[in-house]
Amino acid sequence: MENAKRCGWCRDNGLMQKYHDEEWGEPVHDDRKQFEFLMMEVMQCGLNWSLMLKKREIFRRCFDNFDYEKTALYGETQINDILNTPDMIRSERKIRAIINNANMFLKIRQEFGSFDKYLWGFSDNKTIVYKAHADEGVPASNELSDRISVDLKKRGFKYLGSITVYSHLQACGIINDHCTECFRYGQLIGKDNVIIK
Repeated sequence: MENAKRCGWCRDNGLMQKYHDEEWGEPVHDDRKQFEFLMMEVMQCGLNWSLMLKKREIFRRCFDNFDYEKTALYGETQINDILNTPDMIRSERKIRAIINNANMFLKIRQEFGSFDKYLWGFSDNKTIVYKAHADEGVPASNELSDRISVDLKKRGFKYLGSITVYSHLQACGIINDHCTECFRYGQLIGKDNVIIK
């Protein structure tokens, strides 16, 4: 796909482009992948996504390959180990938020059977394409991310405001925000379970 048209934000011929081509917007139905993306969104607050991709392997080591069951059990020893990991983002508040969120994640799994079932339930298990985004630009948040963020906060999640949630919905394929000229837009809109608004 060397000469393929892509979204403007990813044309670095590196990690961002690889992430865009292989992951961003692809419907995610695996709870561990959902937790990975959510964890990275928490770490990203105030930083950029390119840095998150560069540090992904460090995150993988620090959080047991994004195992939410193990992460939920972390205590002071693990927190200190993470803070002392070379090249790790040293934000104790974010690390504690991820551990907290792992526990809330488990509660949702207990209630709904999976986090996937819970999250995709907000879009009736469909990928949403907003036609207006092609002309008016992609927003930082919308009514759907507002609703999900409020619900997640009520359930005890931290660092998941509406803007962060909107980014997650784009990443995990609930919202397809690839530009219409992008080769991924056509690939994803051609799948079943797409609703155009």
